[in-house]
Amino acid sequence: MVDVLPDPLFIGIAGGTGSGKTTLAYRVLEALPEHVSLIQQDWYYRDRSALPFEARTRINYDEPAALENELLVADLGRLRAGHAVECPQYDFATHTRLSTTRRVEPARIVVVEGILLFAVPELRDVFDLRVFVDTDDDIRLMRRIRRDIVERNRDIDSVQAQYYGSVRPMHLLHVAPSRRHAHLIVPEGGQNAEALDVIVGRLKWLLRD
Repeated sequence: MVDVLPDPLFIGIAGGTGSGKTTLAYRVLEALPEHVSLIQQDWYYRDRSALPFEARTRINYDEPAALENELLVADLGRLRAGHAVECPQYDFATHTRLSTTRRVEPARIVVVEGILLFAVPELRDVFDLRVFVDTDDDIRLMRRIRRDIVERNRDIDSVQAQYYGSVRPMHLLHVAPSRRHAHLIVPEGGQNAEALDVIVGRLKWLLRD
């Protein structure tokens, strides 16, 4: 058991789409804002601007190869070495990388969230603590539908086609099996106040001077 916090500590939060992993990550950030930096794996989707829009819509975005994980690993290495990084940003409506970046500063705790964090060996090995958010499929699906329609301007037909075409099969192939690599399983993610209290309480203990 760690008695003092290594500097920095890298926490990976994974789980299926709509599981509540993003909410959990932001809850940790809100509880310890002076000590936590946050990165989302979604920022690292590969740029598809060279392809026509229709071709972009047919890409499988739910497999590890859809993400530039090697760049994420490199950025995490720079953060561990104490250097700030310029993280790419992604436009989900057009499936292209934005020209702007987001600067992330090194911190004592670096939280990374994403569905495929533990499905890539080189990436999951970066994390000192791996948390998997486990939420029922029907709840995740409803959250996914709402997010895609409200936040990403998708229509229900495209959401349904993507869910059955890639989201569900890739969850079964890559995401669900990666659960075995977690150190901690959290049902319901950010909605699980008790689990959040335990995680934040432990981090505060490790942060003590």
